[in-house]
Amino acid sequence: MVTQSSHHVMLFSTRPFLSAISRAQLAISKSTWRSFSTQIPMADGKITNWASKSDGAFNRQVSKFRNHISTDAGANFPPERGRYHLYVSYACPWAHRAMIVRKLKGLEAIIDVTCVHWHLGEKGWRFVTDDEAKQKDVAAEHVQPDPVHKGYTHLRDIYLAEDPNYKDRFTVPTLYDIKTQKIVSNESAEIIRMFYHAFDGLLDEKYRSVDLLPKDLEKEIDATNSWTYDDINNGVYKSGFAASTEAYEKAVTQLFKSLDRVEEHLRKQTTAPYYWGDRITETDVRLYTTIIRFDPVYQQHFKCNLRDIRGGYPAIHRWLRKLYWDVAAFHDTTNFDHIKYHYTRSHTQINKFSITPLGPLPHILPKDEEVAAVEYALKK
Repeated sequence: MVTQSSHHVMLFSTRPFLSAISRAQLAISKSTWRSFSTQIPMADGKITNWASKSDGAFNRQVSKFRNHISTDAGANFPPERGRYHLYVSYACPWAHRAMIVRKLKGLEAIIDVTCVHWHLGEKGWRFVTDDEAKQKDVAAEHVQPDPVHKGYTHLRDIYLAEDPNYKDRFTVPTLYDIKTQKIVSNESAEIIRMFYHAFDGLLDEKYRSVDLLPKDLEKEIDATNSWTYDDINNGVYKSGFAASTEAYEKAVTQLFKSLDRVEEHLRKQTTAPYYWGDRITETDVRLYTTIIRFDPVYQQHFKCNLRDIRGGYPAIHRWLRKLYWDVAAFHDTTNFDHIKYHYTRSHTQINKFSITPLGPLPHILPKDEEVAAVEYALKK
């Protein structure tokens, strides 16, 4: 957390934050680059290792299952009540997107959900046991053994039942068709768009009218998705899992340039609470799942520490708290215990002793409270 100090002038400058950092501060010698150019190994097959390119940059895999639920005649996956099951993790920002949209669209009675344990081990995400589901650090709504496949212990069991030769990661969210026993999709961006309207015929009017991708904003949303995904959503991972100083500094520098860009946009929204005005859209959903994790995890665990949100980005902080405190779909699907325990106790290549920091406390501030640096700046 940023406290009141001599740095508050820089923190609240209207100029891009990174312009305040001299080239000398970011400079590093070629010999230093070489000394940090280790590549994260994948040859041992451990799922807890993250692939890096030869330059030490984090490389996210492409989702393999890309089918669609559709109302088209003869569709392989038509919308039906109770036919599909959603596997998620409270810890994962990509799965969190699907949980938020499921609730915003009123799909709780149509698509059941199972949340995995927060720990990601060498065999990937695992389901809790009955006893674990009652433990204080694990217990939450939908955290349960797999109700669809009795005896399955890991998410990988579902993937390998469909394709015994599957070699990639076993990711959440996973949308599963119970009737055909096939994975529909494991691509979060496509799953949430299926949820927007594919099930409208089964919903009450108040949920049919929820439109997270309105036609008049579709081009702006798609354009914003491009850079927010690469620079922010994935940018925190590119920073945290970088295996060279060069890759880390490139990623974290771009991350904060893009956070500055979001801050500038939201500063202009003086009377409207959401990214594009008075309507919640896909942009809010996709950005929220990264920003809500920023101060509790990414700022320290992924070394994204040029600023925090609560002390360095007042407009983003205002937007974030509006969503969390006032919109149940965001609040009820956010579980800080799962988030913090997952990152700090699963990524042993980053946090060898699996120590979970206590702060920042509280995990998110009330809407009417600011850190000291912000209170000071607002009074000037």
